Amino acid sequence: MKGWRPPAPFILLLPAIVVLAAVVIVPLVLSLYSSFTAFRLTQPASLYTLIGFRNYQRILTDIEFWAAFGRTVLLLTIALNLEMLLGLGLAMLVEKATSGQRLLRTIMMFPMMFSPILVGFQFKFMFNDNIGLVNNTLQSLGLSSQAIPWLIDGTLAFIAILVAEIWSSTSVFAILILAGLLAMPKEPIEAARVDGCTPWQTFRYVTWPFIMPFAYIAMTIRSLDVARAYDIVKIMTDGGPAKRTELLWTLISRTAYADARMGVANAMAYVAILLSIVFTAYFFRKLSAARTQIAAEW
Repeated sequence: MKGWRPPAPFILLLPAIVVLAAVVIVPLVLSLYSSFTAFRLTQPASLYTLIGFRNYQRILTDIEFWAAFGRTVLLLTIALNLEMLLGLGLAMLVEKATSGQRLLRTIMMFPMMFSPILVGFQFKFMFNDNIGLVNNTLQSLGLSSQAIPWLIDGTLAFIAILVAEIWSSTSVFAILILAGLLAMPKEPIEAARVDGCTPWQTFRYVTWPFIMPFAYIAMTIRSLDVARAYDIVKIMTDGGPAKRTELLWTLISRTAYADARMGVANAMAYVAILLSIVFTAYFFRKLSAARTQIAAEW
């Protein structure tokens, strides 16, 4: 080893490796270890009390955890489908625009520029019982005779959160699908029209198979975002009323900091991460199948 020096690329990357280890790898290892302990924030010495898989066993029989998981899956399912439909519609409208397309694309990206915390505050104000824009508009149009308790009723609060999520993230689908539409060659569409295909048949059998991979990429990105949704829910309802809008990560946060059960919370977090990986793997399989189909047909 005398006279050996590390290669230059390693030396150049060493600061980044140290920072990555300090802020990512070490916390991950520590949180994984604490998920096998009885660690409570109010009892620091409990970090060294190993209890094996007891936290994970508790989670598997915890009705509250599975209720939050069910709400998260419900939010993910509804949000992804509506965002894809609205994003597809926006993308097709912008793609058909003959002038001002760049301006429309810029405007379409505006919701992505707002942080989830700001979006949460915006929609919390809009759905306010007394001074909210939604209630004032409904009452002014005569559609409602009294204020609707959007953030007090459990079902209505869930709908309000869903609206906020869809508004803030539909542009992800719109931008990616629009990229697919702009990259699509025009010859197959013209050939379909010459063969007498209706607009629906042209879209169903020509356009949609080509842009499907772009939609699955957007679904993969958004499934990860919705699966760890926290900011908007925390600001708008904080999991209420009566935990009716509690999602996985708001439950994990409350368990870790309000209840001080950090070991259980870390176990919940790792179960949630595994569930996110399952959804991601599913969408990647769909994406691979769509790419194979395009390669065969195009």
